[in-house]
Amino acid sequence: MFRRKNDDQEPAVSPDAERTERPGAKNRPTPKRREQEAARRKPLVPTDRKAAAKASKESAREKRIKQREAMNRGEENALPPRDRGPVKRFIRNTVDSRWNIGEILLPLMLIVLVLMFAGSRVAAIQLASILAVWAIVMLGVIDAFFLWRRTKKAITEKFGDEPPRGSASYTIMRSFQMRVSRMPKPQVARGDKSWE
Repeated sequence: MFRRKNDDQEPAVSPDAERTERPGAKNRPTPKRREQEAARRKPLVPTDRKAAAKASKESAREKRIKQREAMNRGEENALPPRDRGPVKRFIRNTVDSRWNIGEILLPLMLIVLVLMFAGSRVAAIQLASILAVWAIVMLGVIDAFFLWRRTKKAITEKFGDEPPRGSASYTIMRSFQMRVSRMPKPQVARGDKSWE
């Protein structure tokens, strides 16, 4: 049991001897724990604070850019809580797939503002431009009202439930925004009904 090995047995293989590669094996020596811990160790307070702050800002900026790109694509996990869910996606697609009178309101107001300053001497131009703005506002409100009625009916038919609270204002606010400024970005083209 405690006998010495005979000298005629094979000598131990030296570590410098050639190793044969075995499939499925890692084929390298296991690193020492001390070396691995030393490689992972970082100081609590960085020695170069300016470089650390710059790296932190850059990392946060990259995260924000990725988050914004995901939100623009309409990825559900990147959306804020008010935009999440299949009902809100349905509302966005409904509004984005049609022309809305409310979305021409802001460009029209800019044109009216220019006309008011340019034609400040002519009272008829000012009156006509103000009446045009109010007419578009009224038409936009009427259009948004009928849009919400149709959307509410479609939501009830598709999901079998009443739309959640705030859906009416969500629909109306989106219909009054210009298409390029909507967030999340429109995922459907105008006139496209394939998503329904």
